[in-house]
Amino acid sequence: MFYQNRFGHFNFSKALLLGGVCTAVLTGCSQSAQDANDADTASGDATAMKTVAITAIVEHPALDDVREGVIDELSDAGFTDGENLTVNFQSAQGNTATAGQIAKQFVADEPDAIVAIATPSAQSVAAATSSIPMVFSAVTDPVAAKLVPKLDGSGTNVTGASDALPYEPQIELMRQIIPDLKDVGYVYSPGEVNSTIILQNLKEKLTPLGINVHEAPAQRSNDIAMAARSLEGKVDMIYTSTDNNVVSAYESLYQIARESKIPLVASDTSSVERGAVAALGVNYYDLGRETGKIVVRILNGEEAGAIPVYTPQSLDLYVSPTHAEEEGITLSQEVIDKAKEVVE
Repeated sequence: MFYQNRFGHFNFSKALLLGGVCTAVLTGCSQSAQDANDADTASGDATAMKTVAITAIVEHPALDDVREGVIDELSDAGFTDGENLTVNFQSAQGNTATAGQIAKQFVADEPDAIVAIATPSAQSVAAATSSIPMVFSAVTDPVAAKLVPKLDGSGTNVTGASDALPYEPQIELMRQIIPDLKDVGYVYSPGEVNSTIILQNLKEKLTPLGINVHEAPAQRSNDIAMAARSLEGKVDMIYTSTDNNVVSAYESLYQIARESKIPLVASDTSSVERGAVAALGVNYYDLGRETGKIVVRILNGEEAGAIPVYTPQSLDLYVSPTHAEEEGITLSQEVIDKAKEVVE
């Protein structure tokens, strides 16, 4: 900077003096801001603004419940969206390519944590970053999905909450609903790793019991009705997992079940309101709360890789006698009495 007097000549002494004053002021302001930031970091100030990015492969009741649970848990822990927390949510609308784009954008934004709901979104985020803490949710087998090497602390930037279910209670429910069960249909997305693992496990568990598993692959949500129709006359019931394409198109599955008189049994309790006869599964809102607890621990300074993966310890039974009648069966009073909720 040069200082010019009224005669048009540069006065270097005044220029140097002004330059020194300005430099001192700017340096002092910068140092004060840095000191404040350092103080916040050192004290772990809970009022400091945090950013959490949330993505889901698609929007449907179970995954929506997870997101709601996460946000509610954050709020209860003192992280309130719009006050000391910024939440950015984006859905991939069932498109894995879009899930990859969202993951890359989130990584570029450098949030304090990324929550990825359902396996395809979690895989996309895990592929996009090895440094930003990532918390998955509603992933059935995170090891098989290659999200974590083990469940008791990954040692990486990834942890989360699984919705894995024990198969024995599911099979017991199927046989209580249809005591002479011989053939089970399974509609699923062959591109979703969770669904293919469940298919394999169902065959391993049911075949020794003399129960056949008939698979009906559906690559897209639009293919669900056709896949279900292919099971007509072949199966005693259709079992559905938390396959995201299937859950997204459950109303079309329900329509085929009513027309064909094939009862639907689900592992997603929200599917009972949408047409299933019964469901024994995880409460996805509660799963979201558990996911939120993990995010809170990370925002408070814990390393993601040191936090074990959460797995639910209890299951809820929902039933619908009305849907059972529509789909050609009658639920026993014993099954109804065990239900946490009866949907009319």
